[in-house]
Amino acid sequence: MSLRHREIILASQSPRRLALLEQLGFRVQVRVSGIDEKPLPNESVDTRVVRLASAKAMAVASDNDLIPIVAADTLIVLEGEPIGKPASLTQAASILASLSGKSHDVFTGTAIVCEGALFHCVVKTEVTFKALTKKEIRAYCQSGEPMGKAGAYAIQGLGATLVKSIHGSYSNVVGLPLFETAELLQKAGAPVLAE
Repeated sequence: MSLRHREIILASQSPRRLALLEQLGFRVQVRVSGIDEKPLPNESVDTRVVRLASAKAMAVASDNDLIPIVAADTLIVLEGEPIGKPASLTQAASILASLSGKSHDVFTGTAIVCEGALFHCVVKTEVTFKALTKKEIRAYCQSGEPMGKAGAYAIQGLGATLVKSIHGSYSNVVGLPLFETAELLQKAGAPVLAE
C-alpha cells in the first residue's frame, strides 16, 4: 500500500467517527464541511443520508487531495419518522420515551472521495430499546450523554444500558459502519488490510 493511503481526511467533527477510523489504523485529518443538511421534499431516508454524506465529502475535497476523504450521515427512524439530535434535555427525555420498548432503524450513508472518484453506500441497523422507566430516562439525561447524539443516546457509552438488542452493524449505530467503510476504501484503492 502506498504510504499516502495510511492517512485519511474525515469530513466530520464527530469524535465517534474519528475514533472509529483511528481504530482501523489511519492517521486522520479533520475537515468540517459545513454543508446545509436540510432534507429535500419527499426524499427517502436512504437517498438523504447518501446525498448528505456525498455532499460533505465533496465539499472538503480539493484538486490536490491524494488521500481518501471519508464522510457519513446518520439518521434514526422510528415508525417512519426521522429523529434528530435533541435541542434540550427536555426534548432528549421525550425522544427516549418515544424509543422506549420499541425498535427503530439507524441509517448511515457513507461516502468516500479519492482522486476525483466517489464511492458510497447505505447501511441500516435495527436497534431495540428495553422499556424505560421515567427514573431511568431522567438519570440518563442527567448524565449529559444524550446531547449532540441522533436519537438522544450513545450506544458506545451509558446508552448501551438502554439497548436490549441490535440486528446489524454495531459500528453503524456508533456513526460509521466499519465493514462497509473498509469495502469502500478497498474500491478507492486504499485497502485497510494491506502490506
